[in-house]
Parts: sequence; C-alpha cells; structure tokens
Amino acid sequence: MSKLAFEAKRKAIHVLAVTYLGVYWVAMKLFSHNIAMLILLSILLIFVVIDFFRINEHKKIPVIHMLWRPKEENTLGGQVYYILGIIIALAIFDFNIAVAAILMAVFGDMAAAIFGIAFGKHWIKKLPETAWEGIIAEFIVNLIIGYFILGNWIIILPMAFMATFVETVFPHVDDNLAIPVFAGFIGQSIKLILH
Repeated sequence: MSKLAFEAKRKAIHVLAVTYLGVYWVAMKLFSHNIAMLILLSILLIFVVIDFFRINEHKKIPVIHMLWRPKEENTLGGQVYYILGIIIALAIFDFNIAVAAILMAVFGDMAAAIFGIAFGKHWIKKLPETAWEGIIAEFIVNLIIGYFILGNWIIILPMAFMATFVETVFPHVDDNLAIPVFAGFIGQSIKLILH
C-alpha cells in the first residue's frame, strides 16, 4: 500500500469519527450535556479497553489493525487521543469554539497529510516528512472551518495558526489531542478578552 493510500484510509476513519460530535449534539438535545459527555466517555473507555488487548495481549483488531502506524504498536492509538481531545474541548470551551477546534484537528490534519504527501516538493529539513505544501493546505482549511463556524477573523486567525503550528512543530505530541486543546484554548481566551 502506498504512503498516500495508507494516510487517506487513516484520515477517512478520522472523518467518520466526526460522528462523535453528532452523538454528543443529539444526546445533549435529548438529555443533557452531562449525559452526552458520559456517552463520549464510554466510547473513550471502550477504546482504552481495546488498546489494552491490542497492546498487552497482542490481539489484532479485525480490519482496523492495518491502520495503526508502527509507532502505535506498543502505545495508545490515535483514536484514544482523538476522543479525549473531543471530550476536553466540549467540556471546557463554548460549543462553537470546541467544534471549530475539533474540525481543525480532523480536516486540517487531513489536508496537511494528503497535500504534503501528494504535492510536497519543499520539505523542511528539521521536521521529517513535513512539506510546506501540507502546512499551507492545513492553514487554509483551518481558516475555512473557522470562517464557517465562527465568522470572526480575530478569533479564526489565531486558532487556525495555533492548530497548524501544533500539527507542524510538535510531532511527538499526538495532534488528535493537542490541536483541539491548543486551538480551543486560544479561541476561547480571545473570545473572553473580546467580551
């Protein structure tokens, strides 16, 4: 499987994971914020249990086992950090800030990986597997997400920059957790300052 095909399949799973936002929103409307958060927490716990068996018992998860990167072989998978980032964002930030930050983690990260691999010609020496084409694509996608969800450029620009910065500069920190937390923190802080 080519590197581009592998990343495209991994990112497709991330897009499907946007359904967590839908689950949260429906549960919040039908019940309450607390019930919705408990449902997301139950999903997190399921992922942690699955990873326990995958790591400690060396069990292969049908179909999904092909999507783990080699560095995730003996550690928690990205799905654990992803749902954890969603939980933290929805628990702490205003809903629209949280949604923007979460979608930046999904679609901005996807743009960076796919554009970087497919069109990358200007690679950054100190950051392996990072191309300027991917960084620029991510920043543009993050701006578009911010525009449609927030509509306030004073908040959008720093959030998009922070999401792109975290994805680019912190390769050893899982971006599925870092982007929603860092970008959401910046967005929420600016929103509080403006009001």
